[in-house]
This record gives sequence, structure tokens and C-alpha cells, in this order.
Amino acid sequence: MNSKEVKDLNIMFKEYTPQQMIEYFQKNYSGEVALSTSLSMEDQILTKMVCDIDKTIRVFTLDTGRLFSETYDLIDKTSKHFDKNIEVFFPDSSAVEEMVNHHSINLFYDNVENRKLCCKIRKMEPLSRAFKGLKVWICGLRQEQSITRYGLDPVEIDAQNGLIKVSPLYNWSLKDVKEYINKNSIPYNALFDSGFSSIGCQPCTRAVKDGEDERGGRWWWEDANTKECGLHKKN
Repeated sequence: MNSKEVKDLNIMFKEYTPQQMIEYFQKNYSGEVALSTSLSMEDQILTKMVCDIDKTIRVFTLDTGRLFSETYDLIDKTSKHFDKNIEVFFPDSSAVEEMVNHHSINLFYDNVENRKLCCKIRKMEPLSRAFKGLKVWICGLRQEQSITRYGLDPVEIDAQNGLIKVSPLYNWSLKDVKEYINKNSIPYNALFDSGFSSIGCQPCTRAVKDGEDERGGRWWWEDANTKECGLHKKN
């Protein structure tokens, strides 16, 4: 898919519902589409939409080895709720072992470079394995989540992975998300009821404070412009 085709799709998708976007790609790339879920509210919504449209669409998640217990509980609960197998990809244990022994168990607090190394080993490498055989990556990004996601389009080319990245909820507000969750009785992470608004690894996530954006509790010790792990790197 070239840049003109992406531009045309983004114009067309302005009139599409999230379900219609997913249906479009499932029709045109059947067997080569997957949803990556971090078990966020957005991803829980997309899991429901995917299951309603076609349960053969793959749904996978990454277990970094440092997740909250509530997140593990939700993986199991979600799989049972939607009667859908959620594939789980793990980091290479030897790479994690080498990193920790060379640096420290909580190396990510020391500097941005260490944090990005940890994200690379615990997230990026297993993600690359999860992407094998895919052409379309569905994810739960929204424009208002943080300053790093302003200007997000529903369809983008992920050059580093050679994929079409689709964000069906790109223009939804947090209010839209919560209303859909409640209306459809979709299970969600219990931490969202305790002041969390974006949940990743336990050592790198805290509840948000007044005035912070939705991702203010992620890597809170860093500058806001560095708060991406590399999964959603801008081209």
C-alpha cells in the first residue's frame, strides 16, 4: 500500500464506523489481520468488535514478565468472556537475563536509554514474532491519549514492521470509550477504578494525577515527548 492509497483510505474512513474499518481489512486481507491487545479499555472494545465480526481474526498480547496481577486476571477473564483464545508472546528469557545481570533489575529508572532497551527486549522482539504472516495490525490508539499521538490517522504505514497499522478508535474520546464499555458490559482492568488510565508494566505505571494526560502515569519520571516504548514509533 502506497502513500496515496493510505491518504484515500483515511478520507474514506472519516465516514466509517470502527466496525466498518475492521470489516474492510478483514475482507481485503483475510488471514493476514490481527489485533494486538494490551488489555486497555480500547483494546477490550476492539476485541469485542473483532469477535463480533469474525472470530478467526487473531488476537494477541505481550507478557513482558512485569505486568500487574490484575492484567493477568483480565487476560483469562477476557478469553472466557468472548470465547476467544488470546495468544501470548513472551520475551526471550536469555536476553532478559543478560540485560538484568549487566544493568540491574530496575534499570529503566536510570535513564531513557536503559528504559528503551528494556522495552525493546520485553516488547519489541516478541512483537516482531507475533507479526509474522501479517499485513494488517489493528490497535487501540486514540488521538487524545497523549501529545505523542496528536494527529493520529485511522490508517498509517508502519515502516519498521512493514505493516498497515489501523486505529479504528482514533477519534474517540475517553468518555466514548467508557460509555461503550459500560453499555456492552465489557470486562476491564480493575486498576482503572483506582485512578489508572493507561496500564503497562507494573514498575513503569502509576495512577494519573490531576491535570495529567491519559498516559501521564506511564514512565512518569521522563519527559512527555519520550513516552513511547517503540511499538508505535512515528515514521
